[in-house]
Parts: sequence; C-alpha cells; structure tokens
Amino acid sequence: MTQIFDNDGLALPVTVVRVGPCLITQVKTIIRDGYNAVQIGYSKGRVEDLKKPELGHLKKNGLPPFCHLREYKVLNIENYSLGQIVTVNNFEIGQFINVTGNSIGKGFSGNQKRHKFKRGPMTHGSKNHRAPGSIGPGTTPGRVFPGKLMAGQLGAKQITVSKLEILGIDCKQDLLILKGNVPGKPGNLLSIIPSN
Repeated sequence: MTQIFDNDGLALPVTVVRVGPCLITQVKTIIRDGYNAVQIGYSKGRVEDLKKPELGHLKKNGLPPFCHLREYKVLNIENYSLGQIVTVNNFEIGQFINVTGNSIGKGFSGNQKRHKFKRGPMTHGSKNHRAPGSIGPGTTPGRVFPGKLMAGQLGAKQITVSKLEILGIDCKQDLLILKGNVPGKPGNLLSIIPSN
C-alpha cells in the first residue's frame, strides 16, 4: 500500500497490484459443459511441480504449465478464445472491481481480539481481566449452545472486498492502482473480477 495525491491535493490510500499476464487455458460452453466459463492460468511453473492430470489438461491444448488455474463464469464466450492473453488492458480507469483473497492468519485469538469483547475490571481485587466469563446457564439447558462466540482461530479466511475503484493502470509493468486495501499480505494471490 501507498498513497497518491489527486488534482485537489487530497491523499488517497491505494494498493498497487501486479495483474497477469494470464492465459486462457480452457473455454467452457453451455452445449458441452452446461454453463459458459473461461479458465485462466497464471504464473508459469515447472513440469515437476504440477500433478499429472493438470499437466495432461494443459498439454492437450498445447499450453505451458501454470502454477495457478482459476475458472470464471461469463455471459457469452464469443469474446474469448483458447490461448488468448488477458492483461491489464482489459480494465479501464474509473472501473469498479471486486478483489478476493485469503486474509492474514492471526492464529488462536481470545475473545477481545476475535470478537471485540470488553475486558473485565482491572482493580478492586478483580481477577477477571481478559477471561471469557460465564458461557451459559448451569442446570437448564445444562450445555453450551452451538455458535457461542469464544476464543479460536482468527483470520486465514477467504475475504472479498467489493467496489474498489481503479485509479491508474501501468501497462508496461502490468500494475493496477486500486483505491483502498485488498485482503492478505504482500505476495498474496488475488482474484479480480469486474463489479456489477
């Protein structure tokens, strides 16, 4: 993340994302597969790193091995063809997009950090500072209801940030400048689709 200044002198928080170039590795049709979709490959890899079914799928179409394959549903497939390169030129400045990725994992976290609970009193002999406290009645029903907010794994989930505006495009280095932040840490793999 960084910041840029607009024409009015306002500082805008932005995220610079490297996009592609990606290659269309498969085109699915309603007649053959039951729905319209394109499969996109990103980041060329080594033959040794891919599993045999993935490698055979790519070799069948005469394509190089890719580390990441992702499928996107489209309304009509007339604009797409096998082996077509998808770059930042497919986006426009001012367009809104949705970005999906895995959030940063924060491990096993307590109630205050995970659910924004208040702490207990710190003085007058209180020994309940960050403890969870009572979690349910004793005799009836005699159990803890499912879904009770308690300590546990925080983060490392798939998050989608909607309606991020594209403020700039660098075609030479395949960069998108997005207003706001995206999920995950630097180097995280993201999925970018146009927003409706």
